[in-house]
Amino acid sequence: MAAADGDQRWLVECLTATLDTARDVRAFAEESLRQASLQPGYGAALTKVTINKEIPFGLRQLAAVLLKQFIKHHWEEQEENFVPPVVSASEKVVIRQLLLTSLDDSNGKIRTAIGMAVAAIGQNDWPEDWPELLSFLLKLIGDQSNGNGVRGALRCLALLSDDLDDECIPKLVPELFPSLYIIISSPHLYENPLRAKAVGIVHSCISMLGSMSGVYKRETLSLMTSMLDPLMEQFSIILNSPVLSQNPDDWSMQFEVLKCLLQLIQNFPRLPEAKISAILAPLWQTFVSSFKVYHLSTIQASEDVDSVGYDSDGSERSIESFGIQLFELWTTIVGNSLLAKVIAGNIKELAYYTISFQQITEAQVQNWSRDANQYVADEDDVTYSCRVSGSLLLEEIVTAYEDYGIDSILEASQICFRESCELKQAGSADWWRLHEASLFALGSLSEHLCEAQDCGYNVRDLLEKMVIDIMGTGVQQYPFLHARAFSVVAKFSSLISKGICEQYLCNAAQAIASDVPPPVKVGACRALAQLLLESNQSSVQQNIMGILSSLVDLLRQASEETLHLVLETLQSAIKSGGEQSATIEPVISPIILDVWAQNIADPFISIDAVEVLEAIKNAPGCLQPLVSRILPTIGSILSKSKIQPDGLVAGSLDLLAMILKNAPATVVKAVFDTCFTFIIQITLESDDHGEMQNATECLAAFISGGRQELLAWGGEPGSTLKMLLSAASRLLDPELESSVSLFVGSYILQLILHLPSHLSPHIPELIAAIVRRMQSSDIAGLKSSLVVIIARLVHLSAPNVDQFVNLLLAIPAKGCGNSLAYIMSEWSQLQGEIQGAYQIKVTTTALAFLICTRHPELSRIEVNGHLVKTSAGITTRSKARVTPDHWTKIPLPSKIFSLLADTLTEIQEQVGDDADNVCEEDSDWEEVQNGDGIPHDMIHAASVPSNANPSVEHLNAMAKVFDEDEDDSYDDDLAKTDSLNEVKLLDFLTNTFVNLWESDRPLFEYLLQGLSNPQKVAVEKVLRK
Repeated sequence: MAAADGDQRWLVECLTATLDTARDVRAFAEESLRQASLQPGYGAALTKVTINKEIPFGLRQLAAVLLKQFIKHHWEEQEENFVPPVVSASEKVVIRQLLLTSLDDSNGKIRTAIGMAVAAIGQNDWPEDWPELLSFLLKLIGDQSNGNGVRGALRCLALLSDDLDDECIPKLVPELFPSLYIIISSPHLYENPLRAKAVGIVHSCISMLGSMSGVYKRETLSLMTSMLDPLMEQFSIILNSPVLSQNPDDWSMQFEVLKCLLQLIQNFPRLPEAKISAILAPLWQTFVSSFKVYHLSTIQASEDVDSVGYDSDGSERSIESFGIQLFELWTTIVGNSLLAKVIAGNIKELAYYTISFQQITEAQVQNWSRDANQYVADEDDVTYSCRVSGSLLLEEIVTAYEDYGIDSILEASQICFRESCELKQAGSADWWRLHEASLFALGSLSEHLCEAQDCGYNVRDLLEKMVIDIMGTGVQQYPFLHARAFSVVAKFSSLISKGICEQYLCNAAQAIASDVPPPVKVGACRALAQLLLESNQSSVQQNIMGILSSLVDLLRQASEETLHLVLETLQSAIKSGGEQSATIEPVISPIILDVWAQNIADPFISIDAVEVLEAIKNAPGCLQPLVSRILPTIGSILSKSKIQPDGLVAGSLDLLAMILKNAPATVVKAVFDTCFTFIIQITLESDDHGEMQNATECLAAFISGGRQELLAWGGEPGSTLKMLLSAASRLLDPELESSVSLFVGSYILQLILHLPSHLSPHIPELIAAIVRRMQSSDIAGLKSSLVVIIARLVHLSAPNVDQFVNLLLAIPAKGCGNSLAYIMSEWSQLQGEIQGAYQIKVTTTALAFLICTRHPELSRIEVNGHLVKTSAGITTRSKARVTPDHWTKIPLPSKIFSLLADTLTEIQEQVGDDADNVCEEDSDWEEVQNGDGIPHDMIHAASVPSNANPSVEHLNAMAKVFDEDEDDSYDDDLAKTDSLNEVKLLDFLTNTFVNLWESDRPLFEYLLQGLSNPQKVAVEKVLRK
């Protein structure tokens, strides 16, 4: 390409040719442009055509489109969409300069295109390669005499604002804010969309200042305070203008103001209350006026009204998104303790309008009537809607105002219910919406309201009045109202009278058998799923066969979301069916198995189907026929596992594991005869994660159910044991991915518990394999489960635990010399992450056994003590990469002693021994407040802490240790025959500490010195008993 003018002429001719009616001409021109895009100077030529006002608008616009694509594909090599060649540095300079000088183009569309091109380049080049960009934009925005320049620069800055960082914002805000304020406060000079953009840039600045406030609190607060008064003045003026239509351009500024206020209150909750309070009255005006528009345009919209609009930039906006933004702001205000006091007198009105906003819209009526799956999905999932956002606000009102909040919501619900009755009497076709919204709002607070009824609130009368009123209305005419009534009765079944619950149970049974709209059947299923398990069983038994038959019919019609719901309801019905379930088992089981097979690739539906089959299995008289029905097919699948569709083998093994769980020996034997060798073969050959995990669970269940007798089922003597050990060896293979071996711990535990004498000769090889598997694993859960196995072997060796220590010393471990050093290093770090009441008992008591041996080799092992903080400030990811964690090293006995003291402390906190405990906790808290700021109940606050704070799961498991009635997991079910379940951990630890204190006082005193104050208090307390 020659001179620049020549380039432009050629390019204009080429662009003109792309619009020619002749296909050949167009094709040749397009190919010429493609070839030109690979040559130097093409981008500059496109830019010159775009900004040349003498060229026809259509060609300039076409050049702008091509320029945008050129920047996207050729500007930056690291970009995902990059296409060679990259633009040269010299050409980039030319393009940048040309674009900047044309941001004030008189044509709005060209100006927008140039602004987008500048923003796209700025996201790559600013500030390093284009430092003058921001100062140029600021100068242009500040030149009020150049209106087009203000518009172009502002649009460009709006696109760039999300990329502003904590270095430029403090310098930018003082310079930028005055210009933005002039734009925002000058409706006579600038149109609303432009003013909205200015408010949007303010929002970006506030957001960035908020993210900086944690580190630069004083500086950011100073910047915010300087802007606050003029901002609040303008925000009040903007919000005082009522929302009059659903056109986004009419309320785009209010929308941006709401976003700014949200960021202000979230990020600067301690800003002067009076300044923020001044905005509340205009905000209420916006809230009320927007509801009127929302009610007319969206709730009562006719079928041809589109509730979604578009702003001047073409972005999708709806009056519902405006309402959601309002709810998010009100929720934040209610959650702010200072502002909550200011609006406390208006909470009833806020609740009233919130419930009114929650009415079903006409669009929802149409969508949900057409698609029951969508109705179920929107009810179950947290969707983006005023209904959901309103529920979050009501929840926050209860949290913030407690009894007063509940009073206000109940009163608002009563007003809405009364208004719906008045509308009904006046002949309004939409009366039901407000009634349904009231029930929806109360249902979203069911847990709080059930507790309130117990505390003296009369929630019951209001609810009963509302649901009884619905009984007299037509199901066909008001399907969503009846669906909501079913759902609410299910949620409040513990509160509503038994008579009404029984009536709704009968109505639900009739609904699923009748020709009623799908939403009613959805509500009926929800009611049945809850009420069947709670109702009088004699009345349930009278109708259960009809309910089961109707649900089976529904199952044949259901799909996707409704399928989940029907399966859940069917599960409840089978559990309530008692002996009658056996009558319908031949009908139900094949259908559920078919659902399971057809949806094997959908984990949610297949799990639901398995749970229904489990309910059938547990129903009286159903186990044997179900097993007989399943086994031939499952056996055939497993025998040819390598040719099955994806997921079918893993699903079949999951189904077998369910059948084997707590099954009688006869069933275990039947499954063994059909499937055992195939499962072993899969374990030895498969690499599929799901297959291996489920096969491992099946093998554990075989041992748990078959025990010693299992070894005689395999034909040749010793063949079954050999297969079991081969499976264990494969599962412990260090070359396997960690997730494949995830359940090997549970499997080996069954070998220890039920086949200890047969396993005993293989323990050295087993330990060596466990060490290799742990060393190659990157999953803490797998390592923890193998630590439990080592701990159980410690118990198995008692009272000769020192011999077990010697065995570990004799088994080498890569990088650690021997297995004892490696295992104890890992164990001491993982103990705080152990989950499960049984697992905690096993590992804690095993640690006590080890320390009581006082084996000299234990003291020679050093393990991680506490984390050493190497730098001040926040530890970012980049800092963490440069400066890895550094731990102190302490002797193993000190670590074990600390871990035991940790557990003792947790137990005492769970049990809450006596009043002295409270005093000690208060004392420790006061000490911390005046000390280093570490809470006393953080387990590792000492100079000899554990590796990390215990996980939530670990603490929950600790709680289960002391709750004898707590339901445990299936893993714990497999271990329930272990005598260690009978150990009282508090008594065991008490005896351990007392015995150490009495038998080796110097050692005890030495170990005690390394504990934190809370740990010392816990240990000394048991010594005093």
